[in-house]
Amino acid sequence: MSSPNKWYFRKGELKSAVWEVHVDANNPPAKPWASTGIRVGKLSSGVFLELPADNNERLIFPLEGEKISVQYLLSNSDEIHTQVLRGRKSVFHGPSDLLYLPINTRASVSGLGRVLVSESPAKNSKPVKYMPKEDVPVELRGAGRETRQVHNFGLPDVLDADRMIAVEVIVPAGNWSGSPAHKHDTYVPGKESNLEEIYYFESAVSRGLETPVSSNPFGIFRGISADNRPYDINEEIHSGDVVLVPYGWHGPAAAGPGYDLYFFNVMAGPDPDREWNLTDHPDQAWIRKSWETQKTDSRLPYKA
Repeated sequence: MSSPNKWYFRKGELKSAVWEVHVDANNPPAKPWASTGIRVGKLSSGVFLELPADNNERLIFPLEGEKISVQYLLSNSDEIHTQVLRGRKSVFHGPSDLLYLPINTRASVSGLGRVLVSESPAKNSKPVKYMPKEDVPVELRGAGRETRQVHNFGLPDVLDADRMIAVEVIVPAGNWSGSPAHKHDTYVPGKESNLEEIYYFESAVSRGLETPVSSNPFGIFRGISADNRPYDINEEIHSGDVVLVPYGWHGPAAAGPGYDLYFFNVMAGPDPDREWNLTDHPDQAWIRKSWETQKTDSRLPYKA
């Protein structure tokens, strides 16, 4: 099923000014798109990444780099606050510190490394939240070849945000995530949420492996329509790629043999409640029961 919109973007296609990636719900790259955004930026000496005071709530954290500083000014204050965020060697080396900022907050990010900022247009101002890496909930989800590591820092029961839900996922080489395929595009109270979603990907040679020749780490992502709305993605994905999920079945995301896969998800939608409820694809839902007789992949969790 073809679509006039583009939902998959290769590295560099969403570059905007100082940002390596910039998806803004106020200036969407595809339509319909109204509830989520993402920015990825590289920091070096003398470089400052500026975030405007607008209707977006934001989550800020280092993708890589030892120390990143965020200066921010709340709408009801004249005092500039500073929060230092401890990072990590790479996205495959455990969680990093993170900072949640409410709507109408101006911020400036500096340091050395790379930073990710997720955004969601919101109405209610929530408290600033600093979460040290030691407090990030780490879950090993699934079993066998469907084992993956999830950093649940942005779930409704962990982070007091207005609209945003966010997680990080690490998939070791040869494993699958997002299986069974699932959707969250229809509001059914208590059963399914209506949430659009962004995937930001990175991939690398698996920890503990060395390649004697040049390589191009990769994974695979699948998405397909669940109704008459056009949506069809079947792509080889690499570091810096972005997939938008406006609706429809999505998953699995697979890590290529020899290559670990990372992705960040941000979700939000128009529902009256902030919940992450999903429906499994009826042809694939059975896979969950198979985990009961399989062991968790011993390579996980990845730590610093």
